[in-house]
Amino acid sequence: MATERLEQYLETVVQAARRVDLRTVERFIDLLEAAYREDRAVYVIGNGGSAANASHFAEDLSMGAMPDLEGKRFRVLSLTDNTSFITALANDKGYDRIFDLQLRQFARKGDLLVVISGSGNSPNVVRAAEYARSLGMIVVAVTGFDGGKMKSLADLNVHVPHPHMCRTEAIHAILLHLTADLLRERLIGPVAPPATPSRKR
Repeated sequence: MATERLEQYLETVVQAARRVDLRTVERFIDLLEAAYREDRAVYVIGNGGSAANASHFAEDLSMGAMPDLEGKRFRVLSLTDNTSFITALANDKGYDRIFDLQLRQFARKGDLLVVISGSGNSPNVVRAAEYARSLGMIVVAVTGFDGGKMKSLADLNVHVPHPHMCRTEAIHAILLHLTADLLRERLIGPVAPPATPSRKR
């Protein structure tokens, strides 16, 4: 029974992933490459599982996409990771301000904001996207369900059309890994996988 349920779950995830418009992923890679080449910053945000994906994606752009740590670097930052600042903002200003107030401190016109949100409706990411647009940033949404408010706020919506949060977040993780891998190939060429893991995670 457990094996059958596992097979059903995996098949559901695979089918949902196949419904993603991969042209939006390619356009996402275009925007990231342009930001890298033009030395513009990339900020990544999300809540819950999407916060974990945001942190992981920022790390992938910093390490996975650019393994030569002595060369030109991605100017990328996950705004989910500064715990003391986030909790101070949430406590003093409200949880819906934790991202837009960080953008007000760090971001500049032309920078790229990546919003990862299953529902596309979380007030703090919507507010951050609204501020980003007013500043002249480029907004990329990575969404699920019907895309929510983010589908109309974003310049580009990488959308997983699936009504289940955990599966959507799992597919987001796959798409973000794909994005980082293909971006690395564009910037430095294909990299052969090591025979053994270089480090433990």
